[in-house]
Amino acid sequence: MRPEEQFEILKRDTAEIISPDELLSKLKKSYESKTPLKAKLGLDPTAPDIHLGHAVVLKKLKEFQDLGHEVILIIGDFTGMIGDPTGKSETRKQLTREEVMENAKTYKEQVFKILDPEKTTIRFNSEWLAKLNFEDVIVLSSRYTVARMLEREDFQQRFKEGKPISIHEFFYPLMQGYDSVALKADVELGATEQKFNILMGRTLQKEYGQEPQIAMLMPILIGIDGTKKMSKSLGNYIGINEPPKEMYGKVMSIPDEILIEYYNLATTIPKDEIKKIEKGLKDGSLHPRDVKMALAKEIVKMYHGLEEAKKAEENFIKVFQKKDMPDEMVEYFIPEDNLNPEKKIWLPKLLSITGLASSNSEGQRLILQGAVKVNGERIENPVDIDLKEPVIVQVGKRKFAKISIKN
Repeated sequence: MRPEEQFEILKRDTAEIISPDELLSKLKKSYESKTPLKAKLGLDPTAPDIHLGHAVVLKKLKEFQDLGHEVILIIGDFTGMIGDPTGKSETRKQLTREEVMENAKTYKEQVFKILDPEKTTIRFNSEWLAKLNFEDVIVLSSRYTVARMLEREDFQQRFKEGKPISIHEFFYPLMQGYDSVALKADVELGATEQKFNILMGRTLQKEYGQEPQIAMLMPILIGIDGTKKMSKSLGNYIGINEPPKEMYGKVMSIPDEILIEYYNLATTIPKDEIKKIEKGLKDGSLHPRDVKMALAKEIVKMYHGLEEAKKAEENFIKVFQKKDMPDEMVEYFIPEDNLNPEKKIWLPKLLSITGLASSNSEGQRLILQGAVKVNGERIENPVDIDLKEPVIVQVGKRKFAKISIKN
């Protein structure tokens, strides 16, 4: 594909490219020399699950792959032991080598739901960072000033508030930038919040006599709450490895006003089709529920296949539109020593034991909010539940469990 055509594909849905002219120039050189560009993405394995927010960047990386460029995925086993200070109001807890490597295994398994494993090079940044001696580190740190480091919004805020900033945190962006030097990267991708770290790569490449990489920044996907960025810690995420029915149900819970954003950032549906959907929503010819169901089916299909997507859709219609019970649900067996002599158990305790609530107190809160049903009947007071016969407990819209006494 000609460089101008590649450029049009690659710039779609990006938040910022630094700079577009340089990217087009690199694409032209690549085309003329028949040498693929090196497109790099770094992932610090500080949390073991990839969600749709991460997938926004991975999908863009896949476009580079499909256009014949070299895709390098860096597992930040070395930087991950420090932890990226981006957006943090305090120093992060440092992970052990064992924790980082365990998380890295999960990342490697999940990214290939999006990337082609045959065309993906995986590198660990300990390959070069662990080899730097103290003199090398001094030289690296001399390439950047404290004043410029404090221009980072998170560092600046903490400095103003008198909150501690550990010296090792300054090394994180330097090390991420050095990854680009070590690989001679042409392009680095990341979310907009990674701008400082990615620009550090450009700065260091210039300092080390290399042509600076392109910074390609992708938008941050809003979580299913419709307000904050998608994050596992905020509980507003959709994991790409979640069961199909759970994934489908979560998509159905997103607010109508961010539907098109999800179509653009979380799917590979052609842009002209998305524009038709957007027009239909605006003129009322399409119902938001139907558009959302099509989105949920598409997202489940991307990560689990068409058959699972169909089953998830059928389950949703049965449980949530027809108000039936799901065909499959988790089954729990409660040991008798948790019951009173009448074979009853306090409902908040039951929710806590089965994991339907995180604690007795959360169980009570859910009950008082009217979020708990037993055998289809809403329970609004923390009463004792009779377990002489199996019961079906529902919490919220998506959690169902069949509960019996353990024999």
